[in-house]
Amino acid sequence: MAKEQLEVLSALDVAKTQLYHFTAIVVAGMGFFTDAYDLFCISLVTKLLGRIYYHVEGSTKPGTLPPNVSAAVNGVAFCGTLAGQLFFGWLGDKLGRKKVYGMTLMIMVICSIASGLSFGHMRKSVMATLCFFRFWLGFGIGGDYPLSAVIMSEYANKRTRGAFIAAVFAMQGFGILVGGMAAIVVSASFKTVYPAPAYQDNPSASTPPEVDLAWRVILMFGALPAGLTYYWRMKMPETARYTALVAKNAKQAASDMSRVLQVEIEAEQEKVATEKGNDFGLFTIQFLRRHGLHLLGTTSTWFLLDIAFYSQNLFQKDIFSAIGWIPPPETMNALEEVYRIARAQTLIALCSTVPGYWFTVAFIDKLGRFTIQLMGFFFMTAFMFALAIPYNHWTHKENRIGFVIMYSLTFFFANFGPNATTFVVPAEIFPARLRSTCHGISAAAGKAGAIVGAFGFLYAAQSNDPNKTDSGYPPGFGVRNSLIVLGCINFFGMLFTLLVPESKGKSLEEMSKENEGVDGNDKEVE
Repeated sequence: MAKEQLEVLSALDVAKTQLYHFTAIVVAGMGFFTDAYDLFCISLVTKLLGRIYYHVEGSTKPGTLPPNVSAAVNGVAFCGTLAGQLFFGWLGDKLGRKKVYGMTLMIMVICSIASGLSFGHMRKSVMATLCFFRFWLGFGIGGDYPLSAVIMSEYANKRTRGAFIAAVFAMQGFGILVGGMAAIVVSASFKTVYPAPAYQDNPSASTPPEVDLAWRVILMFGALPAGLTYYWRMKMPETARYTALVAKNAKQAASDMSRVLQVEIEAEQEKVATEKGNDFGLFTIQFLRRHGLHLLGTTSTWFLLDIAFYSQNLFQKDIFSAIGWIPPPETMNALEEVYRIARAQTLIALCSTVPGYWFTVAFIDKLGRFTIQLMGFFFMTAFMFALAIPYNHWTHKENRIGFVIMYSLTFFFANFGPNATTFVVPAEIFPARLRSTCHGISAAAGKAGAIVGAFGFLYAAQSNDPNKTDSGYPPGFGVRNSLIVLGCINFFGMLFTLLVPESKGKSLEEMSKENEGVDGNDKEVE
């Protein structure tokens, strides 16, 4: 039998869009800003680190990070993020969203700054300390995934909830753009003040000593926007749904939301008495019956999506050479290379990645989560196969612009599709007492997919001709076959989307069935 909805939750569900909604989007979105900023900049920073610390005297090409070092520098942040998603997801349900929220931001700010202060001048000490701080940076970023999504979903009204949660995630777009601008400004400034010849003209002089400062400035700048939002994070009250449904303090929930919504709300403490059988935990038969398939749907789709999404970065170098923005590295000095790659990546982000995020924000509450996710996976599958099957056709110089367009459209439909919806849905369909934990589990599955995509396919996409592989890599099965595998992965993403329920226009309690009493099946296992 359904229970009557608390007045405070009903008030949130029907509240008009107000300033506090937009404040919450910016404050909650800073973790994703930092995540995207860091991910964008580290690819540029590794170019500089290779030239500074792995220069081989007499080599015709600039130094690059060995595969194992490159994997460590990039991979530790992913591992930290995965651990943070699980830990802080669980902690957000145990202690409350607000208590944990400031903690994750401080970890991000401190570790962003510390990443640029890597100790020592020897390459081993620099790489070791960089990896150490990048792990903890990832740990803080990971905590922000479940907390930000859940806080926004619990604050939002049911009419525009999808757009608000998607807007938090879309802060990644601003992180990419600010990361690009920071790299462009820093590299252009250093290039002007410390001019240097191209590598082929003078290998040693092509990387002036001051370059060692440039990469540190780029990494540390990412801490500034996040740090500025700390005060507002601390001012946000605990969400009414956690206070009322988990902490069982309806009086405090009504008081907090009365201030936020600026309306009088009745406390109704008597309505929050625990109903036996409807307070089941994660590892119970009741959870398995009600939400087992939902959790399988959110974890599997996020896992499959991130394999495809993160592996797409492998083909960036093909894009850049196709457009002619990036000449061979030996024809540039260190700062010129960073400047050109940053400019190219920023333009691609501006034209495909960022618009995709905001298309989702605009249409998610009109089309629904299910439709957008299914459509996104469908087009990603179609474009991957369209790139893979006639791959040799795209490698000819006259056809490369077509390759660029198809590649950009794949990114667009990832963001106007499952990259956003896999973040939104887990924050809406699980009970309040398990919401943060289940979102953390779903996000961690995604990050496991990112590790497979970023590193498994880095090796797989190598040519099967040993003479054509990148330095230090064993032969793989080639870009074409890798693209075919990615197309199949996207197709399976479409199939697993069928397990995910539609939450458009429904209250969180309606989706999680928290207002329903114990059903007959649940009584059997008491």
